[in-house]
Amino acid sequence: MSYQIELRHLRYFQVLAEELRFRRAAERLYISQPGLTRQIKQMEDLYGVQLFERTKRNVELTPAGRFLKEEVDFIFNHLDMVKHHLESIGQGKEAELRIGFIGSAAHEVLPNLLLDLNQKFPDIRAVLEELSNSSQLDDLMNHKLDLGFVRVPTVPSGIRKLQVSKETFSVVVPLDFPIDQHNFKSLTQLKEEDFILFSSEYSSYYFNLIMSIFEDHHFQPKVLHKSVNALTIFKLVEAGVGVAIVPSGLEHGYDLQIKLIELDRIPQRTGLYAVWKENNRNPALTNALKSLKVKD
Repeated sequence: MSYQIELRHLRYFQVLAEELRFRRAAERLYISQPGLTRQIKQMEDLYGVQLFERTKRNVELTPAGRFLKEEVDFIFNHLDMVKHHLESIGQGKEAELRIGFIGSAAHEVLPNLLLDLNQKFPDIRAVLEELSNSSQLDDLMNHKLDLGFVRVPTVPSGIRKLQVSKETFSVVVPLDFPIDQHNFKSLTQLKEEDFILFSSEYSSYYFNLIMSIFEDHHFQPKVLHKSVNALTIFKLVEAGVGVAIVPSGLEHGYDLQIKLIELDRIPQRTGLYAVWKENNRNPALTNALKSLKVKD
């Protein structure tokens, strides 16, 4: 066979796999539809597998096509990472470190890491993005992030983790709420209240952990609202919409008319984990892990 796979073939395949319509994919790629069809046929002939199931109305990925889509996404994400690193080197920077985090990491763990990096490795440029737990893990797998901070103890194969903090939970109530840390006895005192909780989209593990607290107190909470954002939850509590349960570390960093009642007598604890892709070769990640005092 006289031709070989080139990056343009992989890009054609990637766009068609996203669109699953030859006409729309060809328009995105600025090539003719017959030309796209020909390029895909060349790929299938070279690999010896069918990548798409075609009917008059539908185009679907075959199992081989789904596998190739994951690999192609990885290739292009990795090439983007290489491009960013080359740009950083060209600007006199050592490297770029892409960090994902959930809101609670921004209060202490993340600032401490950035301060340490700035002192020890001033040429590292950190790019920060607040993301959900699941989005961080997906982006780590696809090499869109170098380091993440999540509240999930179980991570996919190929991801490493380090627990960087462990803390209690606290009930969040309005500042003028009649119950406080001194007269609080049990969560059952709040069984008639409306609760505002972190959504399961934040982390299904975390949501189930919170629900286990209620189970231990033998009642199901009246969940009025759910959110993935701590500030949203706190603002709703401040407005008197309901009460909440959050990690105790979230007490810092907000100037709101609320108070936290620590649940220090229950067994449930929440951990914050640093997570990274095991085969990530970004030198800035290596230095960041040193700042986190990672031990093998």
